[in-house]
Amino acid sequence: MGRFRDLASEDGNDVGIDMSPMIDCVFILLIFFIVTTTFVEETGVQVDKPQAASAVRLEKTSILIALTASGEVVYGGRDIGIGGVQALVKRLLQKEDLPVIVQADSLAHSGLLVRIVDEAKLGGATKVSVATRSQGG
Repeated sequence: MGRFRDLASEDGNDVGIDMSPMIDCVFILLIFFIVTTTFVEETGVQVDKPQAASAVRLEKTSILIALTASGEVVYGGRDIGIGGVQALVKRLLQKEDLPVIVQADSLAHSGLLVRIVDEAKLGGATKVSVATRSQGG
């Protein structure tokens, strides 16, 4: 201990711990976690999905389109209408091949659901699914 005190008094500077390498490591870890995080876009509306015995969980990276009981077609919290489904799917599939999941309310008209699935397939979607809830909950 006396030796460090002598060194500090000879230079006139205080001996301290250099924090810059630790700060660099923290920033590198922060950048790594930001880049590797996947963001899931929700539809923006709550729908009561029908029940199915064969319900399975799908990938997190998918195109979620909601069909409400009143017949609105919603993506990202805004009403896009049936006419906007094909253009939306075509635009989002330019980056990567994503599955399309239609979250239809159990009270929604089945004809509208079929039209949404058709529009998604015309937009280039190879996998189109209808979201359901499992029998357990």
